[in-house]
Amino acid sequence: MEFPRSNLRVLWSFILFHAIFLSSINPCSPSVFTLKNETDRLALLAFKYGISEDPLGILSSWNDSLHFCKWKGVTCSRHHHHRVTILNLSGHSLVGYLSPHIGNLSFLRRIDLSNNIFQGQIPQKIDRLLRLQHLNLSVNSLQGEIPSNLSHCSELVAISLMRNQLVGELPAELGSLSKLILLSVMFNDLSGSIPPSLGNLSSLTTLYLTSNNFEGQIPNHLGQLAGIITFQIGGNQLSGTIPPSIYNLSSIQVFSVAANRLHGRIPPNLGLLFPHLRRILVGRNQFTGTLPISLSNASSLDFVDFSNNSFSGHVPLNLGSLSRLYRFNIERNQLGSREGDDLSFLTSLTNCTNLEVISTFLNNLSGELPGSIANLSIQLKILNLGGNKIFGIIPKEIDNLINLYVLNLGGNSMKGTLPDDIGKLNKLQALSFNRNKLSGRIPPSVSNITRLSFLYLNGNGFHGNIPSSFANWGFMEELFISQNKFNGTIPKQVSAAQMDLSSNSFTGSLLLEVDNLENIREMDISENKLSGEIPNTLGKCQSMELLYMHGNLFQGTIPESLKNLKGIKGLDLSRNNLSGQIPKYLEEFLFLQYLNLSFNNFEGEVPKGGIFRNASAISVVGNSKLCGGIPELQLPACLKQASKKREKPLATRVKVTVITVVSSSILLSCIIAALYWRRNSPKKASSPSSTENQWLLVSYADILQATDGFSSANLIGVGSFGSVYKGLLECFETLVAVKVLNLLQQGAFKSFAAECEALRNIRHRNLVKILTVCSSIDFNGNDFKALVFEYMPNGSLEKWLHPNVDEQPQLRCLNLTQRLNIAIDVASALDYLHHHSKIPIVHRDLKPSNVLLDDDMVAHVGDFGLTRFLSEAAEGFSQNQTTTSGIKGSIGYIPPGKVFNPFF
Repeated sequence: MEFPRSNLRVLWSFILFHAIFLSSINPCSPSVFTLKNETDRLALLAFKYGISEDPLGILSSWNDSLHFCKWKGVTCSRHHHHRVTILNLSGHSLVGYLSPHIGNLSFLRRIDLSNNIFQGQIPQKIDRLLRLQHLNLSVNSLQGEIPSNLSHCSELVAISLMRNQLVGELPAELGSLSKLILLSVMFNDLSGSIPPSLGNLSSLTTLYLTSNNFEGQIPNHLGQLAGIITFQIGGNQLSGTIPPSIYNLSSIQVFSVAANRLHGRIPPNLGLLFPHLRRILVGRNQFTGTLPISLSNASSLDFVDFSNNSFSGHVPLNLGSLSRLYRFNIERNQLGSREGDDLSFLTSLTNCTNLEVISTFLNNLSGELPGSIANLSIQLKILNLGGNKIFGIIPKEIDNLINLYVLNLGGNSMKGTLPDDIGKLNKLQALSFNRNKLSGRIPPSVSNITRLSFLYLNGNGFHGNIPSSFANWGFMEELFISQNKFNGTIPKQVSAAQMDLSSNSFTGSLLLEVDNLENIREMDISENKLSGEIPNTLGKCQSMELLYMHGNLFQGTIPESLKNLKGIKGLDLSRNNLSGQIPKYLEEFLFLQYLNLSFNNFEGEVPKGGIFRNASAISVVGNSKLCGGIPELQLPACLKQASKKREKPLATRVKVTVITVVSSSILLSCIIAALYWRRNSPKKASSPSSTENQWLLVSYADILQATDGFSSANLIGVGSFGSVYKGLLECFETLVAVKVLNLLQQGAFKSFAAECEALRNIRHRNLVKILTVCSSIDFNGNDFKALVFEYMPNGSLEKWLHPNVDEQPQLRCLNLTQRLNIAIDVASALDYLHHHSKIPIVHRDLKPSNVLLDDDMVAHVGDFGLTRFLSEAAEGFSQNQTTTSGIKGSIGYIPPGKVFNPFF
């Protein structure tokens, strides 16, 4: 039977209609899958659109030539017809904003965008991700508040938002996430109180609230977290006492409440209440009472920090059972009985074979140092017993601790001599016996400690000559041997960045090796018996900031070479036999704050410019032949000799003027060139270092406090390997810049090592000055590394050349003179690195953002994380001539001719 053609058309139309209709309502229809897949693809493209920088080219695969399920960092589900379930772009240095379209990836179960530079806010539409289980946005630059509607993602198991710039309160709504196991918001700027609703997180095992601005008391409701293992709320502004309910959390392994304002007592049975405890950090609070004697019951303890509180009484004697213990810090308390038997606990610690750090600094511990310290762990790196009431002699067995980096016994009452074999501790970098009652000569074996950078022997009764073998130490950072009975001449090889040889009996002339002078910042040789003339070689000390030579027998004039010390802040030449006129060039020292020339034989007119305008900053008393100066000095007027020269005729004077102007014009280019060599721009003054008790070691807690908990308000820069904050460190009493390394970033450890190695070998007025470093552990027990630099108030050259759009242009404008000066400063720094440092150094990342400007717009080159020592590079090249190096530096600032040069 045949259908008419008209009926066939009707039939095909009917079938086609039903096919279209059924496909529109059938969820298994291919067209529906195509539509939903397109939603995911468009959401990913919108995410890509929010990325402004992709230095590693990770998103280059995100194009139409590949299915989006094959794009880098994208994982799709096979069970849901290629819907996106994982977005993992961790650690690729991406810069940009999080697109709200990420909320359209409705099948997402895991987001990991950690270790990038995402900015802006967390999109509110993230609450659409109802299947989301893992959210990791840590180590970025996210701002704004944490969305409260994140609680809609009821499947969430882990939330990590650490190391961002988030503000506001922690949403109480997060307490409804019953499946949440991990919550980490540490290192942000969150404020307000800790929500009691967090106690409802019945599945929670890990809580990180460290280093924010939380205040108020610890909620009692947190005692409901029955399965909690890691409890870290340190580095906030919490007050009150620890609620008793917290001590019911017997599952706790890591307990940190350090750096808050908590008070009260720690229960003596803490080790019984927390039997699984591995780490306890309660430092920097206001706790009182005794140390818990039951700590030994927590047999897994490896990290103990009770520092910076007001604990008193004895140190428990049963700590030897803690076989895993590697860090024991009880410094800055009131521990000790003053009865002479407080150091017995050291004997018990000899059973702790993993110990690396023991610090009892600044307590009241009394007694003799037991010979059993020779049996302490061979792994021991830091032994800090300074600032106590230890007496007796230094046990000769101490030389068994051959892996020590730091040994501090300063500020005690020890007597006797240094052990003859002290040189066996040849890994020591810092050694302090200052302010004791030690005597005798320095053992020759000390010269074997070739890595020594900090030596403090001041305030004892040492005598004899300084061994010439001190030269084996190379260039030291700090050498303090003042207030002893040393005699003889000062070896010309002796040198350090900060050197205090004052109040001894040194004689003879001051002879210094020119090669050792470039990096000296502070020199104090006062109150000795040194004689002869002030050496011209001191003019090589262009980094000099403090020079104290008073109370000696120096004679002659102040040498002309000292005019090169343009960065000097304090100069004391008083109580010598100096003569001649006061140099006029002292008026030009812009940073000079203190000048004492009193009780010498100076004569002639006192200058009136520069520091000489301030009578309270100078002293010239005891020089009977001086005259003039400002009225406040009350010196007699200088007698002016009548001029014997006749006034030149007008024509002659005009001729001279014309010749001078023409000559000046012709020589203008020469003058500009000469500026390169003659201009010395001193660095901004920093506070003098104390010679009192110990080197300026700073802890993680010190840096945390200085930067206000790494507040975003103090953030002044973000780089490839870390962030830079400004802060106020108590030990420096001035603003500093703190570069905090992001140790999760690949290459950060290598960058830290390279920067330390470079900065310990260089000193120049146009290089950023490092003040100290911190290689420690944070309140979570993680490695922490930071470098502390002199703060540069005018920021980077980058900000002056390319100011932000919201800044007024006239506030960020460099004139021609300033640009020329900055160029000369940078050229001077590079000239020093390439040709005048002990080992030629190549910076490899010179760009405007790494050129910093001080108060007077003097340029300082910084960021030495990519530097190479040419001797090392050449050695590696000679071993393999075919080696090619990866491109180093920043895009846009790579020398084109050096791309394949292995030296760069």
